[in-house]
Amino acid sequence: MDTPDSMQAMVLEEANHPLRLKTIPVPSPNEQQVLVKIIACGVCRTDLHIVDGELNKPKLPLIPGHEIVGVIVKKGREVTTLDEGDVVGIPWLGYTCGKCKYCRTGKENLCENALFTGYTIDGGYAEYTVAYEKYCFPLSEGYATASGSPLLCAGLIGYRSYSMVGDHVTNLGIYGFGAAAHILIQLAIYQNKRIFAFTREGDKDAQAFALNLGAVWAGDSAQSPPEKLDAAIIFAPVGNLVPQALMNLDKGGTVVCGGIHMSDIPSFPYKILWEERVIRSVANLTRKDGEDFFKLVPKVPIKTETEIFPLQKANVALDNLKSGNVHGAAVLVM
Repeated sequence: MDTPDSMQAMVLEEANHPLRLKTIPVPSPNEQQVLVKIIACGVCRTDLHIVDGELNKPKLPLIPGHEIVGVIVKKGREVTTLDEGDVVGIPWLGYTCGKCKYCRTGKENLCENALFTGYTIDGGYAEYTVAYEKYCFPLSEGYATASGSPLLCAGLIGYRSYSMVGDHVTNLGIYGFGAAAHILIQLAIYQNKRIFAFTREGDKDAQAFALNLGAVWAGDSAQSPPEKLDAAIIFAPVGNLVPQALMNLDKGGTVVCGGIHMSDIPSFPYKILWEERVIRSVANLTRKDGEDFFKLVPKVPIKTETEIFPLQKANVALDNLKSGNVHGAAVLVM
């Protein structure tokens, strides 16, 4: 398939500065990579942390974006499982070494030599990108649209966080009702969980959104739910939500911190951790997470709520996300 020599991309040249729209060469895939014509790329809070300098080790200049849906237009000589014309999703985890102690023990999400899409390798705020064959997820045609892109991070990290709470959970609290939460609630309800949604103070629109998706209760993050929680997942990057969630947790429950960045967690009394409550974080994802998640997606079926922005409006999408003015997921389309 013929490809142009150049493309448009939104490029981060320096932290705490807006992205710049630039015309740059279309990348060439190496022997183990595919070249993907991007259909859409979701705008994730992690992108915001990178642009704002809170994740401070990006390659620069950088094309952000790691919720990519696109079509393969060229492949390297060693690529055997994917073909031109295939629809694929490209997630945050872009490469692992396969040799370190984490990779050898089924924990590739902690790989010492990992590369991350839209952080240490160029991502999806562009018309084309390259990705390693083994880190692409084949997608059905039904998800070859803007609505499919949030599944590649909001969906995957939500799923990994959810898998940490345990099968015994019935009452599940979700703190921060954005892109990940609006996907996860659909899966959780499908599996007979009761969802308690916590939002920013006074965010009645987000609370109504959660109730409309099937939450049994929705309120401000500072409020206590009407029943004790068996587990809680925190997607909001706000450290003081950890002791708040612990206070709402039943004995033996787990608080899962689902973000890559969070403000400092304040000190709290031991008594709210006692009785075998647990706090844990989630880092990245494994390819098995993706395989398992994408088997469930059509069974639920999961539908995403998206707000669409053209590529050149990436800075507007990031600003809206930062201010909390996005319900569901913001998505760039090419």
